Amino acid sequence: METQRQQKNWFGRNWKWAVPSLGCLVIIVIAIFLAGAMVVKVTDLFKESTPYSDGMAALKSNELVIEEIGEPIEPNGMFQGNVHYSNDGGNADIKVPVKGPKGEATLLVIGEEVDGEWTYLKMEVTISDSDKKIDLLKKDEFD
Repeated sequence: METQRQQKNWFGRNWKWAVPSLGCLVIIVIAIFLAGAMVVKVTDLFKESTPYSDGMAALKSNELVIEEIGEPIEPNGMFQGNVHYSNDGGNADIKVPVKGPKGEATLLVIGEEVDGEWTYLKMEVTISDSDKKIDLLKKDEFD
Protein backbone atom coordinates (compact mmCIF):
# COMPACT_ATOMS: atom_id res chain seq x y z
CA MET A 1 0.00 0.00 0.00
CA GLU A 2 1.34 3.36 -1.03
CA THR A 3 0.87 6.32 1.21
CA GLN A 4 0.45 9.57 -0.56
CA ARG A 5 2.25 12.48 0.95
CA GLN A 6 0.21 15.67 1.07
CA GLN A 7 1.96 18.59 -0.54
CA LYS A 8 2.32 21.80 1.48
CA ASN A 9 0.41 24.88 0.41
CA TRP A 10 2.13 27.95 -1.08
CA PHE A 11 2.72 29.66 2.28
CA GLY A 12 4.05 26.46 3.78
CA ARG A 13 6.62 26.19 1.00
CA ASN A 14 7.61 29.88 0.89
CA TRP A 15 7.26 31.26 4.42
CA LYS A 16 11.02 31.70 4.88
CA TRP A 17 11.15 34.56 2.37
CA ALA A 18 7.49 35.69 2.45
CA VAL A 19 7.46 36.73 6.12
CA PRO A 20 10.58 38.96 5.95
CA SER A 21 9.37 40.45 2.65
CA LEU A 22 6.00 41.27 4.15
CA GLY A 23 7.73 42.83 7.17
CA CYS A 24 9.86 45.04 4.90
CA LEU A 25 6.80 46.04 2.90
CA VAL A 26 4.98 47.08 6.09
CA ILE A 27 7.99 49.19 7.16
CA ILE A 28 8.14 50.88 3.73
CA VAL A 29 4.39 51.68 3.79
CA ILE A 30 4.69 53.14 7.31
CA ALA A 31 7.70 55.28 6.24
CA ILE A 32 5.78 56.63 3.21
CA PHE A 33 2.79 57.41 5.41
CA LEU A 34 4.95 59.26 7.97
CA ALA A 35 6.71 61.25 5.24
CA GLY A 36 3.34 62.26 3.80
CA ALA A 37 2.09 63.29 7.22
CA MET A 38 5.18 65.45 7.74
CA VAL A 39 4.66 67.22 4.40
CA VAL A 40 1.03 67.93 5.30
CA LYS A 41 2.03 69.26 8.74
CA VAL A 42 4.76 71.55 7.34
CA THR A 43 2.32 72.86 4.72
CA ASP A 44 -0.24 73.58 7.44
CA LEU A 45 2.38 75.44 9.51
CA PHE A 46 3.23 77.63 6.48
CA LYS A 47 -0.45 78.34 5.83
CA GLU A 48 -1.00 79.35 9.45
CA SER A 49 1.88 81.85 9.43
CA THR A 50 1.21 85.59 9.30
CA PRO A 51 3.58 86.23 6.34
CA TYR A 52 1.76 83.62 4.24
CA SER A 53 -1.67 85.02 5.18
CA ASP A 54 -0.62 88.62 4.53
CA GLY A 55 1.05 87.72 1.23
CA MET A 56 -1.93 85.73 -0.05
CA ALA A 57 -4.36 88.50 0.99
CA ALA A 58 -2.27 91.12 -0.87
CA LEU A 59 -1.96 88.82 -3.88
CA LYS A 60 -5.68 88.09 -4.12
CA SER A 61 -6.63 91.76 -3.83
CA ASN A 62 -4.13 93.09 -6.39
CA GLU A 63 -5.83 94.06 -9.68
CA LEU A 64 -2.69 93.50 -11.77
CA VAL A 65 -2.20 89.97 -10.45
CA ILE A 66 -5.87 89.17 -11.07
CA GLU A 67 -5.55 90.56 -14.61
CA GLU A 68 -2.48 88.38 -15.29
CA ILE A 69 -3.49 85.01 -13.78
CA GLY A 70 -7.24 85.36 -13.19
CA GLU A 71 -9.47 84.38 -10.29
CA PRO A 72 -9.73 82.29 -8.15
CA ILE A 73 -6.10 82.23 -7.10
CA GLU A 74 -4.89 79.23 -5.10
CA PRO A 75 -1.60 77.62 -4.02
CA ASN A 76 -0.03 75.36 -6.63
CA GLY A 77 2.51 72.92 -5.25
CA MET A 78 5.14 72.91 -2.53
CA PHE A 79 6.16 75.95 -0.54
CA GLN A 80 9.82 76.92 -0.33
CA GLY A 81 11.67 78.87 2.31
CA ASN A 82 11.33 79.26 6.04
CA VAL A 83 9.50 81.10 8.78
CA HIS A 84 11.48 81.46 11.99
CA TYR A 85 10.10 82.66 15.33
CA SER A 86 12.14 83.52 18.41
CA ASN A 87 10.90 85.31 21.55
CA ASP A 88 9.10 88.47 20.31
CA GLY A 89 10.66 88.42 16.86
CA GLY A 90 11.13 86.37 13.79
CA ASN A 91 11.78 86.40 10.08
CA ALA A 92 10.31 84.89 6.97
CA ASP A 93 11.57 84.16 3.48
CA ILE A 94 8.98 82.14 1.60
CA LYS A 95 8.08 81.38 -2.00
CA VAL A 96 4.60 80.14 -2.78
CA PRO A 97 3.68 78.88 -6.25
CA VAL A 98 0.15 80.02 -7.13
CA LYS A 99 -2.19 79.50 -10.05
CA GLY A 100 -5.28 81.01 -11.55
CA PRO A 101 -7.35 80.15 -14.62
CA LYS A 102 -5.14 82.28 -16.90
CA GLY A 103 -1.71 81.26 -15.65
CA GLU A 104 0.77 80.63 -12.86
CA ALA A 105 2.99 82.81 -10.69
CA THR A 106 5.23 82.74 -7.62
CA LEU A 107 4.62 84.82 -4.51
CA LEU A 108 7.77 85.92 -2.66
CA VAL A 109 7.47 87.25 0.90
CA ILE A 110 10.48 88.44 2.90
CA GLY A 111 9.79 90.02 6.25
CA GLU A 112 10.82 90.55 9.84
CA GLU A 113 8.80 90.45 13.02
CA VAL A 114 9.70 92.73 15.93
CA ASP A 115 7.56 92.78 19.09
CA GLY A 116 4.77 90.89 17.35
CA GLU A 117 4.60 93.29 14.37
CA TRP A 118 5.55 92.10 10.88
CA THR A 119 7.39 94.45 8.51
CA TYR A 120 7.79 93.26 4.93
CA LEU A 121 10.99 94.00 3.07
CA LYS A 122 9.74 92.39 -0.12
CA MET A 123 6.37 91.10 -1.21
CA GLU A 124 6.18 90.47 -4.92
CA VAL A 125 4.63 88.20 -7.52
CA THR A 126 6.55 86.89 -10.52
CA ILE A 127 4.30 85.88 -13.40
CA SER A 128 5.59 82.59 -14.85
CA ASP A 129 4.92 83.15 -18.57
CA SER A 130 6.31 86.66 -18.88
CA ASP A 131 8.64 87.00 -15.85
CA LYS A 132 6.81 90.24 -14.97
CA LYS A 133 7.24 91.25 -11.35
CA ILE A 134 4.41 92.91 -9.47
CA ASP A 135 5.38 94.60 -6.21
CA LEU A 136 2.57 94.03 -3.73
CA LEU A 137 3.96 96.64 -1.34
CA LYS A 138 3.36 99.35 -3.97
CA LYS A 139 -0.03 100.06 -5.43
CA ASP A 140 -0.69 98.89 -9.02
CA GLU A 141 2.79 99.13 -10.52
CA PHE A 142 4.81 96.78 -12.69
CA ASP A 143 8.58 96.56 -12.17
